[in-house]
Amino acid sequence: MKLFFDQNVSPRLVAGLSDMYPGSVHVRDVGLARANDAVIWGYARDHGLTIVSKDSDFHQVSFLRGPPPKVIWIRRGNCTTADIKALLRSSRTEIRAFGTDAAAAFLALS
Repeated sequence: MKLFFDQNVSPRLVAGLSDMYPGSVHVRDVGLARANDAVIWGYARDHGLTIVSKDSDFHQVSFLRGPPPKVIWIRRGNCTTADIKALLRSSRTEIRAFGTDAAAAFLALS
């Protein structure tokens, strides 16, 4: 599964998780650092990426539009990049199952 990290999470996650999620990118890497949610959604859909965000907006859009793309919603308040990295590593099995479930639109991790 290739992840697409939203602006509200660190771009360092791309390198920090490349062994588990190869091909992942941050919005900044593709020139979308200031793009609105609709543009980010379209890019993720068109490139087979799963959006990872701390923003509830993508969670809400996933209900309206459904997949693709899929959305992983990080439901932690103030947390470090290391915390998010650890969460995504420890949730690998759950994330993989989510990725193979055609009907699943979003996954909330906390």
